[in-house]
Amino acid sequence: MMPQRSVLNDRSRHRATQSPLRHIDWTLPALAIGIAVFGGFMNYSSTWRLLEFNGDDPYFFARRQAVFISVGIFAMVIAASVDYRIVRDFAPQLYLAILVVLVAVLFIGKEVNGAKAWFQLPSFQLQPAEFGKLVVIVTLASFAANQGGRLGLNGLLNAIAIVVIPMVLIFRQPDIGTMLVYVAIMMGMLLIAGAKIRHITVLSVLGIIMIVTVFNAETLFGTPLLGESQSDRLVAFLDQDADLGDTGYNLDQSQIALGAGGLTGRGWLQGTQTNLQLVPEQQTDFIFTAAGEEFGFMFGSLPLMSAYLLLMWRILRAGQLSRDLFGTLVCAGVLSMLMYQIFQNLGMTMGIMPITGIPLPFMSHGGSSIITAFVAIGLVINVRSHRFSS
Repeated sequence: MMPQRSVLNDRSRHRATQSPLRHIDWTLPALAIGIAVFGGFMNYSSTWRLLEFNGDDPYFFARRQAVFISVGIFAMVIAASVDYRIVRDFAPQLYLAILVVLVAVLFIGKEVNGAKAWFQLPSFQLQPAEFGKLVVIVTLASFAANQGGRLGLNGLLNAIAIVVIPMVLIFRQPDIGTMLVYVAIMMGMLLIAGAKIRHITVLSVLGIIMIVTVFNAETLFGTPLLGESQSDRLVAFLDQDADLGDTGYNLDQSQIALGAGGLTGRGWLQGTQTNLQLVPEQQTDFIFTAAGEEFGFMFGSLPLMSAYLLLMWRILRAGQLSRDLFGTLVCAGVLSMLMYQIFQNLGMTMGIMPITGIPLPFMSHGGSSIITAFVAIGLVINVRSHRFSS
């Protein structure tokens, strides 16, 4: 009986070692939730004064953000619990579904600021392009993993097609900012998937030529491919001293807010740029300026950027520890998506990147972006926690 009991104990210890809960990187959800909670406070700070002045509920945006965060955390738990290899099996169906939805939004979606990119639901607006990022990551990871880490020319072209098809639909909305996130996802994943450097170089050159052509389409072909607002944003970025009363106003006020915060900030709810609503769309595109003005560089900007860097490192580590190429590629896609969005959003508030309307992950107000970011972290947790599972 003793040898049998020893065998049973060894099996129990082996199962305990393989248990996904044992290998969860708790830093990932802690950082995501911590940044999101801080973003909730900044949402309140950037909206309460105007709402109160208009006689509305000053907690309206903060409450909505709290609901979005709660739904996002629940979605993260689900994404972390279901074995990511099951998601891989349903990648083709998910991909076809998101294409159908992206086509549908062009016809029956709600137009906001010149872009037809949202479905109007009873309580909030749903942006399918946000969830499409996750579907593209999973689909591209599944395809590339089946190639065994070697992407020849045919495989590369097929991989590019997986990303380009939804990109074209998003361009038609038009939503240039979100489309560029898909480009970042594709480039980051292709590098890990085994694409040759010369192919990546040619692809990059073609991409630059395409971007230049799009922005100069009116001069070259007599017909603009971009809306007036997108073109004006690029002009404002290239010549930041021009037209400060119109397209450059956002950038001007953003830089003033960050500069006013200084080293230690003005204090929560005490920012003049924030309280006077001088920074347009502050609770969405320019939420970083509220943190910078009220908490300053030392207590606002630097800790927030440090938290993002730590989050990026843990995602990178999860990809390195993945038991298969599919998991590694999923982590690479999530890392590319979040890294680009963070750099682009922070850069546009400082004037080192053009204004594109890309939300700051976990911070900016909006249900689709918050839920997408949390689900992405859930997938990374899933990959990390199953690294010893059979």
